[in-house]
Amino acid sequence: MKKTRIAILASGGGSNARKIMEHFRNSDIAEVALVVSNKKDAGVLKIANEYHVPTLLIERQDFYQTNKFLTELEEREIEFIVLAGFLWLVPAYLVKAFSGKILNIHPALLPKYGGKGMYGHHVHEAVKAAGETESGPTIHWVNEHYDEGNILFQARCTINPEDTADDIARKVLELEHTHYPRIIEQEIRKGMHQ
Repeated sequence: MKKTRIAILASGGGSNARKIMEHFRNSDIAEVALVVSNKKDAGVLKIANEYHVPTLLIERQDFYQTNKFLTELEEREIEFIVLAGFLWLVPAYLVKAFSGKILNIHPALLPKYGGKGMYGHHVHEAVKAAGETESGPTIHWVNEHYDEGNILFQARCTINPEDTADDIARKVLELEHTHYPRIIEQEIRKGMHQ
């Protein structure tokens, strides 16, 4: 059986990307075939090298104003895209080409604390400032707007009054690592039976 080829798009350290690469390393249904970043010093690129996964660096102009990136994905036979801390808005042409095949994880319970500029620590600080009693990651399909695609899965953790933004970040990240690879696999399996 041919494995589904996944591309991970990431801008940062890549801890979620690592968990996904680990998860699919010996999988019979899918493999991480490409790691794409918009930052040449992103930690995720080193992790990709550890796992012998090819990497690609993208320029903003190519990503938004040409079909170069789409052509690259097609040439590499990529069938599924996973965003793991990727900070650029996915352009409409890519959403259309990979309709129902782009997943993102957001470190808060959407629809709260989403949108442009709401990533990483900004999210956890906003959650803390609002006095929320729980938070957790949201896994959702990607559309042309930040954090507005259909929600697929949410996990929750309790926030204690004494928790700092760092504490919240740690709790949420643990849930991301636990659930994201599993949900990706679940959706790829579903796609195979359609």
